[in-house]
Amino acid sequence: MPTSPPELASRRRILATLAGGATGSLLGSQGSSNRLLAESAPLRRPAAKAKSLILIFNGGAPSHIDLWDPKPNAASNIRGSFAPISTAVPGLQISELIPRLAPLTDRLAVVRSVHHQQSSHNSGMYWSTVGRPYRIDSTLINPSPTDYPSLGTLLGWLAQRDGYQLPLPPYVITPRPHCDSFLYLTPGQYGGCLGNRYDPFVLNADPAEKNFRVRDLGLVEGVPEPRVADRRALLGQLEQHNRLIAAPAAQDLETNRAKAMDLMTSTSGASAFNLAAEPDAVRDRYGRHSWGQSHLLARRLIESGVKVVTTVNGPSITWDTHKDNENQLKKRLVPPMEQAYAALLEDLAERGLLDSTLVVWMGDFGRTPIINADAGRDHWPHCYTMVLAGGGIRGGQVIGESDKTGGYPIARPVTPADIHATLFHALGYDPHAITYLTTDGRPTPLSEGEILRELV
Repeated sequence: MPTSPPELASRRRILATLAGGATGSLLGSQGSSNRLLAESAPLRRPAAKAKSLILIFNGGAPSHIDLWDPKPNAASNIRGSFAPISTAVPGLQISELIPRLAPLTDRLAVVRSVHHQQSSHNSGMYWSTVGRPYRIDSTLINPSPTDYPSLGTLLGWLAQRDGYQLPLPPYVITPRPHCDSFLYLTPGQYGGCLGNRYDPFVLNADPAEKNFRVRDLGLVEGVPEPRVADRRALLGQLEQHNRLIAAPAAQDLETNRAKAMDLMTSTSGASAFNLAAEPDAVRDRYGRHSWGQSHLLARRLIESGVKVVTTVNGPSITWDTHKDNENQLKKRLVPPMEQAYAALLEDLAERGLLDSTLVVWMGDFGRTPIINADAGRDHWPHCYTMVLAGGGIRGGQVIGESDKTGGYPIARPVTPADIHATLFHALGYDPHAITYLTTDGRPTPLSEGEILRELV
């Protein structure tokens, strides 16, 4: 990064301090600045009910009209064939596709007026998970060090700044990363401008596999822990004679190596990922499929102290129903999602974890109100639904309203940034006062959205 003139550095230093309230947030390099921010005094409100987050992400974008926002009075080429059903909340109807969720709606806040402007998968996923628009509307994009960080990345960063010390990573994605395809991974989900030390731990493995095992977790066969400790000590002695490069990347290398070593030798880490420890009845309740076991793993990780878990209900953009939308929803997509989601909410509540765990359901965007010639629905960012539960969220209500076709918000329009601001607030963080630095040294708030006060 080019060196700034002293007067500009001085102004940025003052702005960063005023905007973020973080002691010592000097301009310097972006990586070291964010480290100093991360080491400042905790800013989380101790009284906040929510302490962790599970993000359920339906990659490819599910149809809001066919699930959460039915339009029974619209023309048949809009409403489709699924009938609305009543729920535990008077006046709130959802699709007959998700009957197991009807009795749980008193715990849900259904936000029917979410919208943004980008209709390509990766930029749409970026908008939903980062809460900001990507610089271009495209699917053919990949993560970069200049990305704004996602909601999960920022919460992992905040957790480390607040003294998170567990060997388990604070942010885990299961089973695969957000992506349009494995050639084009969604930007924002990794460390981005915060640095790669804040990358999430991505399983890249299917928890439903018979011999499921997390990569790099546990010692290599034939190398006992004392021998690993000896190797670590020897490496430390050798590096005493080397001068570290004065660059954030070198410090990140050391940090990430230490984290990897802790995770590899941790018995608590291995235990949290051990789904075989769960009774068969519990595993069956969630479903013996990738989505079900990922949701169960999310509960185990949160129970073990992890702060954020994202379950990507993929693989890739599996919800992209341009053709045969209704049959795909009915036969392939909704049954495992509904089973896993209902089991997660019920299990968290039974274990006394729902009050402290936010559960958020979202996708890239919505799908077109008019069914196309291939009996499918296409991309539609202009109106879609997100669903929030737990963590102090006031359930049993609908926020916002879409028009008679589900095409555009007509009441209480909400952006992904507003959802993010609300979640940060529920977790005890001021979304506007706490800042981080982008690669050009600008202090940036956690979210520029509006807190939805009716939810919290």
